[in-house]
Amino acid sequence: MTSYICAIKGNDLEDDEIESVLLKKFRDTLSKGAMIWYHNLPPNSIDSFDILADSFIKAHVGAIKVETRKSDLFKVKQRDNKMLKEFVSRFQIEQMDLPPVAEYWAVQAFTQGLNIRSSVASQLLKQNLIEDLAVTWADMHNRYQSKIRV
Repeated sequence: MTSYICAIKGNDLEDDEIESVLLKKFRDTLSKGAMIWYHNLPPNSIDSFDILADSFIKAHVGAIKVETRKSDLFKVKQRDNKMLKEFVSRFQIEQMDLPPVAEYWAVQAFTQGLNIRSSVASQLLKQNLIEDLAVTWADMHNRYQSKIRV
């Protein structure tokens, strides 16, 4: 939004022209989901560029937060002094707090979060997951179950 506003205001426009140009040219900068959002605005619902900008930001900040939160799953790490069972429980709780994540993403995040210095079971599970990639969370969980019996 800031770049767009600066680009428009950077032209030699009169003060009374800026608002009109901001409103008219805004849709030309949109693509994909943002364009769909724009076309779905109720007719005559936007009276000013400030309202348009505010609506746009409110509509799209949620999508940014979801992607940011998905990446938070990769921040869940097994600590040196934590048992594998504790890590699995904590990881699953963190995963439930997030929007749905593709299974391969969850498995990859879990694998990266395993700490091989924590326990023999953690070391064996991580080695197994790296050597023979688990595709689903169920597959990973089955391997986990077999490693805690070791």
